[in-house]
Amino acid sequence: MITIAKDFEWEMSHRLSFHQGLCKNIHGHSYKLRVYLRGENTRKGMVLDFYDLALITGPILAELDHAFLCSADDYEIIDFLKKNNFKMKIMENFSTCENMCSWFFSQIAPKLKKYDNIKELGIRVYETRDAFAQTWDVL
Repeated sequence: MITIAKDFEWEMSHRLSFHQGLCKNIHGHSYKLRVYLRGENTRKGMVLDFYDLALITGPILAELDHAFLCSADDYEIIDFLKKNNFKMKIMENFSTCENMCSWFFSQIAPKLKKYDNIKELGIRVYETRDAFAQTWDVL
């Protein structure tokens, strides 16, 4: 088995309405997504072409880049964003790095099902340069 990985970066803002500290405020991060794929090489000598991985993740990241990510129950912020025609993405859960990891996994995993050689998917989301959450599972 071979593991490959590719990094993707985007800018996004959010807030954690439940938080008792500074993160309850609207703020932004320079996020980084690292996608890991583990599987067997194809006849061409690749687990997956990095270009193809970028094609899979590109539309997902386009939804998030320069958007406000908020939880579905943050009605005050959602109303404000809609009234001002701001770009937003609504998550069912709080916009924590951990929840974002699970969300990315749920978005990317179905797109990989057509590749029989890919057995596992790992997702790492960096919220800052030195803080991240990660998930890894079998496809």
